[in-house]
Amino acid sequence: MASSSANLTLKLLIDTKRDKVLFAEASKSVVDFFLNLLCLPISSVIRLLSKNEMVGCLGNLYESVENLNDTYMQPDTNKDVLLKPIAPISSAAISGLLPSNVNRSDKREETKFYRCPCHDDYVTCNSRTICPIQYCGNRMTSEMKYVDDNEVAEDVLPNKNGFVKEVVTYMIMDDLVITPMSTISSITLLNKFNVKEVGALEEKVVELGMKEGVNLLKASLQSKMVLTNVFIKNKTET
Repeated sequence: MASSSANLTLKLLIDTKRDKVLFAEASKSVVDFFLNLLCLPISSVIRLLSKNEMVGCLGNLYESVENLNDTYMQPDTNKDVLLKPIAPISSAAISGLLPSNVNRSDKREETKFYRCPCHDDYVTCNSRTICPIQYCGNRMTSEMKYVDDNEVAEDVLPNKNGFVKEVVTYMIMDDLVITPMSTISSITLLNKFNVKEVGALEEKVVELGMKEGVNLLKASLQSKMVLTNVFIKNKTET
């Protein structure tokens, strides 16, 4: 895990007088990581951050499903559909930024699919289902081979090329607004932040590992100063 994310870095521009990250220069892979957060099912986020660290009551909802006896669940329904949904990862290069319990390693190997012995128009997860073809009446008992989700990931999900193109450097704001970077946009932002003394600005390169990935996810749910909270305030508090 760690090795896949070892080359991911952010170049921060910090206002040292206010202890605030103004913006960060980021590569395509880093932007892909942030965009991939939008793909995470909420159950995966809860498991990753742990129920006690969740803001609001979603942690309680998750724990309620955990504690609910299978007797109360619908037949042929597995609680893992709610507790461990599949979370697509767009690129192997960014998967090392989050623990495996939120990536596609949650395989549904126990899932089986069936079709009618005479017709292949429909598929079901229940081998007791009657074929819906008119005048057929056969049970759909012919088991079909299940293709692992990793094998179809490149066809169904964004492949190893990720989400954005690699032709430019990207700018990530403290509140996670992301735009292509340019000299003009940088100067405009300095005016916007009312920076009077260029000498008070400091460039700092930080590495992104699994710890930072989890902290960025957590901060993005709780704050509009994500980069500042993760890379400045957390550092000064430890």
